[in-house]
Amino acid sequence: MQMTTDPSAPWLVVGLGNPGPGYAMNRHNVGFMVADLLAGRIGGSFKRAAKAQAQVLEGRLGPMGPGSRRVVLVKPMSYMNLSGGPVTALRDFYKVPTAHVVAVHDELDIDFGTLRLKLGGGDNGHNGLKSMTKAMGSDYHRVRFGIGRPPGRMQVADFVLKDFSSVERKELDYLVDRAADAVECLVAEGLERAQSAYNS
Repeated sequence: MQMTTDPSAPWLVVGLGNPGPGYAMNRHNVGFMVADLLAGRIGGSFKRAAKAQAQVLEGRLGPMGPGSRRVVLVKPMSYMNLSGGPVTALRDFYKVPTAHVVAVHDELDIDFGTLRLKLGGGDNGHNGLKSMTKAMGSDYHRVRFGIGRPPGRMQVADFVLKDFSSVERKELDYLVDRAADAVECLVAEGLERAQSAYNS
């Protein structure tokens, strides 16, 4: 699948998660963690969007100069399973082509600590992706942050809504930082370069 969109068009980088302090360190909220780190790199803070139930931050990512890209960071405040509405509203408001939308999300079928980037595909049961795909089709980028499968007989819903374990937290800052690097590489240099550098 090749992108034919204007390379100067802005990017919409969506960290998927659930709003509220009770969810902050859940596995399901790793998209918010990456978005918060990227906000720090931009040097700004999220503000409530006028056009959607979301928090947004506009800025530039990537190397300074012509290599940097205009981005809008988004954290939907609608809860995970309704993410598609706010994301689509912001995509339309900022005139972002769907191929310049990036969803950063937790991924059950990838081991913890592993990153995978791709364009398009299914939702693999992820409610945030399911909502986004229903609202605007599947031709958007994904930065998939592996969290692994639940242990024993634990239900998936319970697993993703639990905090990362104490062992996982020792590596979490590094891995979130690496995922943020992958987002920057994707928007600045394209999918192939980002896959080559960060897919593991």
